[in-house]
Amino acid sequence: MIKNISNLGDAAVYCDFGNEVNKTINSKVIKYFKTIKKNNIEGINNLTPSYNKLIISFDLNKTSFKQVKNYVENIDLEDSQNINSKKLEIPVCCDENFSMDIKRLEKILKLSREKILEKFLNKEYFCYMTGFIAGMPFLGDLDENMQAQRLETPRVKVPKGSVAITEQFANIYTFESPGGWNILGNTPLEVFDSSKEDKPNLINPGDTVIFKEITLDQYKNFNER
Repeated sequence: MIKNISNLGDAAVYCDFGNEVNKTINSKVIKYFKTIKKNNIEGINNLTPSYNKLIISFDLNKTSFKQVKNYVENIDLEDSQNINSKKLEIPVCCDENFSMDIKRLEKILKLSREKILEKFLNKEYFCYMTGFIAGMPFLGDLDENMQAQRLETPRVKVPKGSVAITEQFANIYTFESPGGWNILGNTPLEVFDSSKEDKPNLINPGDTVIFKEITLDQYKNFNER
């Protein structure tokens, strides 16, 4: 449960669930996040979940730290059991044009390309949070023998749609941006769409994801279907 609730500046509540990063703790963060979001509490204007923290921002003209804290402390998590999460299949092309760091990973992990992709594709991932860039999902948990550190020198530009791994997580770059994750492939799927104002994220905290390999031709023709 929540270990500590404290002020974060003048108009935010900081909910601390501990220091561990695992699915059990993150599931609790997500349940609080979704319950609060669903109930549309007056004065609460933003919710920011992470691996093991939840920040609740509020309007000082409509509510107060004490009121928000009291509300959070009295949430019954049983009410959140009916909030459904999605299971998504994400197409990914691991052609050599896209798998920029496969040779690096072969050396670090001491696994062949085929074994790396086999392990990556035969795994169900849990979305812990989204962030860094809009809609980017942080997906865990990679097996220990698949975990690698970030690049020593991050790239200035990582292509949009890049599917990458670092430490215990996989992610998808929703925009071209700087980044240092190890890139395995690219998805043609639009993971973040700002035109969908209410639900711009394809993948949200609590969702589960599996990756399905597609060929280069399938990748090129994906958006023509």
